[in-house]
Amino acid sequence: MASGIFALLDDISMLMDDIVAMSKVATKKTAGILGDDLAVTAEQASGFLSSRELPVIWAIARGSFVNKLIILPLAFLLSAFVPWVIPLVLMLGGVYLAYEGTEKIYEYLFHKTAQQREAVYHPDLGAAEAVTMERQKIRSAIRTDFILSIEIVIIALSTVSGKPVLVQIGAVSIVSVIATIGVYGLVAMLVRMDDVGYRLVALGKGGGRFLKAIGRLLVRALPKVIKALAVIGTIAMLLVAGGIFVHNVEILYEMLHGLPSFLGELIVGAAVGSMALAPVEVFRKIRK
Repeated sequence: MASGIFALLDDISMLMDDIVAMSKVATKKTAGILGDDLAVTAEQASGFLSSRELPVIWAIARGSFVNKLIILPLAFLLSAFVPWVIPLVLMLGGVYLAYEGTEKIYEYLFHKTAQQREAVYHPDLGAAEAVTMERQKIRSAIRTDFILSIEIVIIALSTVSGKPVLVQIGAVSIVSVIATIGVYGLVAMLVRMDDVGYRLVALGKGGGRFLKAIGRLLVRALPKVIKALAVIGTIAMLLVAGGIFVHNVEILYEMLHGLPSFLGELIVGAAVGSMALAPVEVFRKIRK
């Protein structure tokens, strides 16, 4: 009896070792998409009143956890029974990301004034309108997170595809949890950077010039960081979308293999996004 228990514990220990080892490998494979996820999330979580920043990030993070609870079992089932569906799902997600990125560029170039008027919080907005716009932006961020989460899960799953089922489930689940906590934790730190700066300025009023200088630097840097993340987030969506198509459509890979991967994926992402945006804009104009 005792020997059986020890054998079971030994098997569990070996299984956990395999899960941890494969989690490290899968995390490295998804590092690029996690960087894109951070940029996109930080850009979408900005533009709120200081008092609402952390509640909004928490709401998006909860949505991200729910997304992964939906995606993980579906991904395991698809991988086990209909693996050919996974590239198709990835490409549909790529179309959505390309559309989102291209639409942001289109709105900035041709509807910049209107876009500025539609800030999340505006002095002329009533409380009800502000809450409605906040909820709309949260829903948009959760939708984008859903697509990025699919990409993260599928890439992590492909890394451990040759391993036993329990190792696959454990490793991909760990990567998903790390991705959510890491990304939204960093976003929360970024959006509170100005508050840290103000506190350092207050602490430095007693003569601490160094603290005041650092505090002012943080306060002044935050708007620039947010603007930079908006640009990076848009480019990231196009790169992720382009990468999905380049790595799953052989003819595109052959056509673009001579170009730097960054440039090729950006071109494909912008092209797919433009093709997706064009009929949507035509439909909007017809409705108007």
